[in-house]
Amino acid sequence: MDGTGERDPRNPHPEGKVPLLDHNGLLVWESSAIMLHLADLFPEAGMSIPHGHPQCGAYLSWFAWYAGVVEPTMAIEAAGLDHAVLRSTFRSTAEVKARLAMALADRPYLMGDRFTAADLLLHSPYAFFGKTGDPVVDAWVDRSAGRPAAAFAAELDAQKIAVRKQKERARGRVRFVALTFPQGSTQVSPLLLLSIVS
Repeated sequence: MDGTGERDPRNPHPEGKVPLLDHNGLLVWESSAIMLHLADLFPEAGMSIPHGHPQCGAYLSWFAWYAGVVEPTMAIEAAGLDHAVLRSTFRSTAEVKARLAMALADRPYLMGDRFTAADLLLHSPYAFFGKTGDPVVDAWVDRSAGRPAAAFAAELDAQKIAVRKQKERARGRVRFVALTFPQGSTQVSPLLLLSIVS
């Protein structure tokens, strides 16, 4: 992204992309995996559903559905592609919206009354790229994006981006930085980290 068209050799992601979390040498890539890792790492934050819980299967399935359906469907639509194989494999954005509306019809969040990392991950493209136009889904996006932790993370991101842009202008190029935990760190806000990687 610095204009050279070459991979940044300092990026440890297996494909040279983002996001990547380096947690004391444990590399976790892809948004879904990072979110699951962080939510499990900080169970006291209440963002995860533990194994053995009756809702664990649904919780894990939302993460796989995001990576396997939501992101491809959005990319396919953005590229203007339409083919029967793509529709049958990944569905359409209308079907994604309908599935979310059905899941949220009688509850404020995907897992019920409780906001989890699944909500954080799945609401993020709509908070960033724009809402769906469905009142049930859009109200969920507003609830998810309107949390104090989200506002705090957005403000922190804006400050860090402003500082980074200033440094980039001084250097004359753009660089990506992977999230890294300090060695042995356990005092990192899980809500902040979950909001930043979403």
